[in-house]
Amino acid sequence: MADELKGRKVAVLATDGVEQVELTEPVKALKEAGATVHVIAPKGGQIQGMNHHDKGDMIPVDAALDSADPSSYDALVLPGGVINPDQLRLESKAIDFVRHFVQSAKPIGAICHGPWTLIDAGGVKGKRMTSWPSLRNDLTNAGATWVDEQVVTDNGLVTSRKPDDIPAFTRKVIEEIREGRHDNRRQQAAE
Repeated sequence: MADELKGRKVAVLATDGVEQVELTEPVKALKEAGATVHVIAPKGGQIQGMNHHDKGDMIPVDAALDSADPSSYDALVLPGGVINPDQLRLESKAIDFVRHFVQSAKPIGAICHGPWTLIDAGGVKGKRMTSWPSLRNDLTNAGATWVDEQVVTDNGLVTSRKPDDIPAFTRKVIEEIREGRHDNRRQQAAE
């Protein structure tokens, strides 16, 4: 549905080395669902996309991390690629940005190596998750229950394993954003 996320703002946090399709396809699906989507990176300008081991396209950045306010977004997407989340883990502002979504219980979608950043932001303990298989021990050691499934949802956290999972991943992320916004309104009405 073209307007199911109308009025929602989604942040996609990435940097150089992002697996291109894990950024571009969710952005496309979210925009088609009516969301406003901003690619946020530690630096402005553009970031280098990757097609596995090969350089892909340069991807425009909508906002530099310094100027992005996480409280103005309804949800967060963390694309993978090996280099991207590994670099983001070294950026304290990126970890703080992700931690806002974890602590606010806002919907988060993380695919492939994207969950690495969630470990540093304290967002995996007690969660049922999936990822690229090489993250299994990292997630388990951080307190998550790792499973090998196409898409896993645990209280607003949506995780998937690889580019082949993108259609299922984006459907679940859109669903969680739609429901997350609804639940927030219901909670506000009860107060």
